[in-house]
Amino acid sequence: MKDQGSVAGWDAARYHQVSDPQWRWGVRVLDRLEPVTGERILDLGCGTGRLTSEIPARAPGASVIGIDCSRPMLAKAREHFGPVAAFAQADGTALPFGSIFSAVFSTATFHWIHDHDTLFREVHRVLMPGGRLVSQCGGGPNLEGLYTRARALRESGRFRGYFGGWIEPLNFQTVEATASRLQSLGFGDIHVSLEYAETPFPSIDAYEQFVTTVCLRHDLESLPDELRSSFAHEIALAASKDDPPLTLDYWRLNIDARKR
Repeated sequence: MKDQGSVAGWDAARYHQVSDPQWRWGVRVLDRLEPVTGERILDLGCGTGRLTSEIPARAPGASVIGIDCSRPMLAKAREHFGPVAAFAQADGTALPFGSIFSAVFSTATFHWIHDHDTLFREVHRVLMPGGRLVSQCGGGPNLEGLYTRARALRESGRFRGYFGGWIEPLNFQTVEATASRLQSLGFGDIHVSLEYAETPFPSIDAYEQFVTTVCLRHDLESLPDELRSSFAHEIALAASKDDPPLTLDYWRLNIDARKR
C-alpha cells in the first residue's frame, strides 16, 4: 500500500527502480511466510508487485491477491505481474474480503497507516482460523536521523511558510505496543521484534533520489516545484558529512501472529 494518506503522489515507476532496500527486507519476510501450494494469500500493501509475484513462484498453485491504495502502484504491478497475481485497490483499514485467507503478508506498509487497532482487527477478520500474519514495517526509532533533519529544515526560515498545519504521515510503533494490540484483538503465537537495518548509498545522487521518492514525499508535496529539489539536496548534502556518510538509520518492526 505504501501509503494510506496521499495515495496519488507516488511515483510508481521510480519506486519500482529504487526500492531495492525494501525488496531485500521483503525477501526475508517471504522466507518467514513459507507459502504453501493451495493457500490463498493477501499481500497488504503490494506496491509495484515485486514481492507479490514471488509468492506463487515459491508456491505454485497458491492464490495471491495484492492490494494497494495507490492507483499508480497498482498499474505498475499489473503491467509487470498481472499474469501471476490479482491486484485490487483497497484500504488496509476496510478490507473488502471475508475470512478467506490462509495468510496476510505485508512489508513496508503498516507505518503508513495511522489506525493500527482497525488495521489489525481487519487483518484478523479476513484470516481463516489458524491463519497467520507475517509482516514487517518501520518501527521504533526508524529514520530518526533523517526525519529530525527534515523537521529542522521545515522549521527554517526558507521553508517554514509551506508547512503550516503539518500532519505527521508516519506511524512508527514499538514492540510492546504492537504485541499488546495483537493480543487484545485475539491473535496468538505472537512474535514482535525490532532490528536495525542500516542502509548506505554510494553517492549523493543515489541517496537524494531514494529519499525524494520514498522517505520525504510528503514534505516535498507541501513545497512548490521550484523548492523541492533544494529541500532534498540540502538533506542529502548534510548526510554526506555524517559518519558513516549517506546512510539511512532504518529500523524494521517484524510482526508475526496467528488467528486463534
